[in-house]
Amino acid sequence: MNFWTFLFVPTIVFMSLVAPIWIVMHYRAKNKERAGISEDERQTLDELLETIDNLHNRIDTLEEILNEDHPSWKDSVKGDK
Repeated sequence: MNFWTFLFVPTIVFMSLVAPIWIVMHYRAKNKERAGISEDERQTLDELLETIDNLHNRIDTLEEILNEDHPSWKDSVKGDK
């Protein structure tokens, strides 16, 4: 069997089966990278950020109430650590 015949068959198999699949999968991955986050993910992220802001406001309010009712509450919390 000739050397060129020996290389011809694997080259044809690679070009007809492996290369197209490889190219399709490569560009699918590129499109997913470029797309970033979806609209549902962005909406969920916005809701989570809003929840964090609300919780932060609640903590600030609770600290203000504690400061009015028990001015030395921070000293006792720091002493526990």
